[in-house]
Amino acid sequence: MKVLIVKTSSMGDVIHTFPAVEDALRNRPDISFGWCVEEAFAGIVALHPAIRSIHKVAIRRWRKRPLDGGTWREMVDLRRALRAGHYDLVIDAQGLLKSAVVARQAGAPIAGFDRSSVREPSATLFYDRGYAVPRDLHAIERTRRLFGLALGYQPDLSTLGSGIVPPAGGLPGVEGKTAFLLHGTSREDKKWPVDDWIETARQLVARQFAPVVTWSNEQEKRVAEAVAGGVPKTVLVPKSPLAEIAAILGRSTLVIGADTGLTHLASAFGLPTVAIFLATEPGLTGPRGPFSSTLLAPAGGKVTPAEVMAEAERLLAQRAISPLVGENGLSRS
Repeated sequence: MKVLIVKTSSMGDVIHTFPAVEDALRNRPDISFGWCVEEAFAGIVALHPAIRSIHKVAIRRWRKRPLDGGTWREMVDLRRALRAGHYDLVIDAQGLLKSAVVARQAGAPIAGFDRSSVREPSATLFYDRGYAVPRDLHAIERTRRLFGLALGYQPDLSTLGSGIVPPAGGLPGVEGKTAFLLHGTSREDKKWPVDDWIETARQLVARQFAPVVTWSNEQEKRVAEAVAGGVPKTVLVPKSPLAEIAAILGRSTLVIGADTGLTHLASAFGLPTVAIFLATEPGLTGPRGPFSSTLLAPAGGKVTPAEVMAEAERLLAQRAISPLVGENGLSRS
């Protein structure tokens, strides 16, 4: 059976889908998967060895040039590639009108959340099968339940694994313990103050860690340079392709991050990960993993570097003694 997953974005949403793939592989070994994803996140999907085909969409780019001839050619090519895949079923795990329209291009039956469960009810107009999944569950569990209903099995929610491993690479010339500080995020209200990042880097150096920072735009570059300038032992990684950052991230000893996609990736790699949530609800979309923890700012309050470091030390100690984690960092129970 050939199944196409439609989960186009964002990075965190894509990563949250991997445990559902792992469930399906255990329960339905007869299935092979393709995936339709935004071009920026194709490298993330490629981290899972069971994904046979990756179909890239560029909805964000296409919207900027809807009448451009190149846009139409790319959309026609996508439709042709999806049809050539001869999929038996499409699972729209995103539940948006745009993802439902993409799913329809494959010319196969579409399964998704039912009208009471989906994010945009208009998407269900394109579905052949709709399944009820409570909306107050974490995104990972919602997706796992959807796959189980669509493919005919009951997922074992007592286990959690992503099935992904870091790509080859790392930080040349840097030895010892590293702590990746993921300060960049898409919304201003999610950002931890620069001074707190600098103080955290100082405390990491005092504990014999090498802090690591990087950036993807000019605003993030200023923050990364401020941290590196304030704490000279910080390793400043220049703007790099996502695969290179994922390789460095995956070989870190510790990750401290804001609510951003790379924080979710660290958690999926099974790394000790402290997530700092200032404006979003971690119960629905926060990182999940054997050594992941989320610090939520109280109303009118803040998360302090001391709290972050205390939580980091707790996770590192837990990681050192846990018998329930294999070499790939995934929980066995």
